[in-house]
Amino acid sequence: MTSPEQSSPQQHADRSYRSPAGLAGGVLLLALAAWLGGDALVRGAAHTKLLAVAGLLFAVPLVAAFTLRPLVRAGADRLVVRNPFRTVTLPWAAVEDLRASFSSEVFTTDGTKYQLWSIPVSLRQRKKANRQAARAAGRPDHHDPHLGPAPAAPPPRATADRALDELRELCERGAKRESAQGTPVVKWAYEVIVPCVVGALALVVLIAL
Repeated sequence: MTSPEQSSPQQHADRSYRSPAGLAGGVLLLALAAWLGGDALVRGAAHTKLLAVAGLLFAVPLVAAFTLRPLVRAGADRLVVRNPFRTVTLPWAAVEDLRASFSSEVFTTDGTKYQLWSIPVSLRQRKKANRQAARAAGRPDHHDPHLGPAPAAPPPRATADRALDELRELCERGAKRESAQGTPVVKWAYEVIVPCVVGALALVVLIAL
């Protein structure tokens, strides 16, 4: 489930998408890691304290990368996809398609695919929306004969599908804009990767001792 946030009109209806479930899970896991690690640092022996430090150095960035870090931000000119270990900046002209099957994905004009981690697909939610749409389609319209038929309500959509609809609309509006031209830019999140690698190596060494 995602939560779209629309910014001020001066920023051309920029939107950001994050997973509330991911954020909540990340906070809980980090709190658990802080509790266990803090207890080991306070009460443990010297070797246990070193293990706790190495474990925290490995686990905290990893948990944050998969829960707190993922974000999709869509503006007038480009789509920014922040995934656990890298950030991809896509000018709208470089976006070929956006799809949500078992996961949300963006495809570029050169055939590259990037997953949108912050817009998870809930098959259960999609099935529920489809059932509601089917029931609405089979329900007879009730309207006042003097006012004419009531306007049809839009069919319900799963959260990920609504988010992809909004992104497609922004892409269609911005793809031909001169400021939306360019090629994808990928930046690796070394602030996440380096601590994880150092922590993992330290754990291997300490366990082997």
